[in-house]
Amino acid sequence: MDFIISFLTQYGYWGMLLAAFLAGSFFPFSSEAVMVGLMATGLDPWSLMIYGTIGNVLGSVFNYGVGRMGKIEWIEKYLHVKKEDLDKAHRFLAGHGAWMGFFAFLPVLGSAITIALGLMRSNVVITFIAITLGKLFRYVVLIYGAGLFM
Repeated sequence: MDFIISFLTQYGYWGMLLAAFLAGSFFPFSSEAVMVGLMATGLDPWSLMIYGTIGNVLGSVFNYGVGRMGKIEWIEKYLHVKKEDLDKAHRFLAGHGAWMGFFAFLPVLGSAITIALGLMRSNVVITFIAITLGKLFRYVVLIYGAGLFM
């Protein structure tokens, strides 16, 4: 993991976008570690937030698309997302619909939420607005937590 983070930090903002995409999709990855590392090298937190949000949302779009295909056996086999996690996400989303995409920033459950929203064929526009707001929120909190928001 250290090698990957080191590699991504060499690519600056584009490394942030790639790290965020990986973290936003089903891959177990920490874009937060890359972001903190890049902030420590002096890169602009605002720009990192933008690249991170875009990458993270694109990762969620990928998950949503996979869910929209509706092949649970593929999700379990290739994405290694357990049926239990999807069931948990489905219960979490029950009755709330596309706006629950906001919570896609949650660790572990976030990928299951975006896949479940695809399976449920939630409203695409509302889903992506909610996901974007949640992902943006996470990076703003991270930047404030690091004390580097300018």
